[in-house]
Amino acid sequence: MSPTPTAFFRGEYVPLSDARVSITTHALHYGTGVFEGVRGNWNEEKGAIHIFRLREHYERMLRGCRLLMLDIPYSLEELCDITVELVERSGYSQDLYIRPLAYKSAEVVANLKLQELESDFCLVAVPFGSYLGTDVLRCCTSSWRRVDDAMMPARFKISGLYVNSILAKTEATLAGFDEAIILNQDGHVCEGSGENLFLVADGRIYTPPIEDNVLPGVTRDTVMQLARSELGLDVVEAHIDRSQIYVADECFLTGTAAHLTPVVEVDSRRIGDGSAGPVSSRLRDLYFDIVVGRNPKYIHWSTIATPRLVSV
Repeated sequence: MSPTPTAFFRGEYVPLSDARVSITTHALHYGTGVFEGVRGNWNEEKGAIHIFRLREHYERMLRGCRLLMLDIPYSLEELCDITVELVERSGYSQDLYIRPLAYKSAEVVANLKLQELESDFCLVAVPFGSYLGTDVLRCCTSSWRRVDDAMMPARFKISGLYVNSILAKTEATLAGFDEAIILNQDGHVCEGSGENLFLVADGRIYTPPIEDNVLPGVTRDTVMQLARSELGLDVVEAHIDRSQIYVADECFLTGTAAHLTPVVEVDSRRIGDGSAGPVSSRLRDLYFDIVVGRNPKYIHWSTIATPRLVSV
């Protein structure tokens, strides 16, 4: 039997093809939604999908909901349970990308007052392989700057905010690069279009602080913990100038979709020896073992779902 593409929509599990909104939906016109990207990693040996750090993703989403006055009727525990149920109902035996979305569902196109608009929550899980399409990255510095917290808070995954990332990503790929590196309004290195950024230099790891308008990534936090506890390295949150990347020993990007991917070239300058460095490689291998549930020390980061085939 084949998997059953399923959505959680308007409080019910329905066939994905039936989960549709009106073209007058407020979130469609104004980007008034908060979403998450969660990985479900297939473990062939166990016949199960390991959903990585599910609670942390929903904790961040619920903070974003408070910002946008998205009053959804589900607790953290209920959101986690809904997600496991959806993944199991969908019946996929492969890696998944899980997309929760809380959004202003009001069917109105001329109201900018959040407090007057009803909200809803939906969820889908779709097969997902490599996000970046390559094992190492060639990047360029984008001409687009990262939004500032006083304009639109970058520490949440607000739907409308991602036009900023889309413009940067499109610019980079049209120029022949794999990914963009975005600077903030002060000219400091911020992040990739959908990833956090790390440098390795002189035996330390450096990453921009949250105050530089970076997303407080779940994978970012994971890598910082692993670097300290497993590799015994100092991880320093500090402003990073563009020129520091050029002379770093290593550079890599992290994110739920991107996992951990080494950067070997930025603005046509080779990073290190032009290949994945030893720190990046060790962290990447350690991370992959953890997210698929092969490292029992970190199994508490996995929420396990066993696919089943059901009728919807």
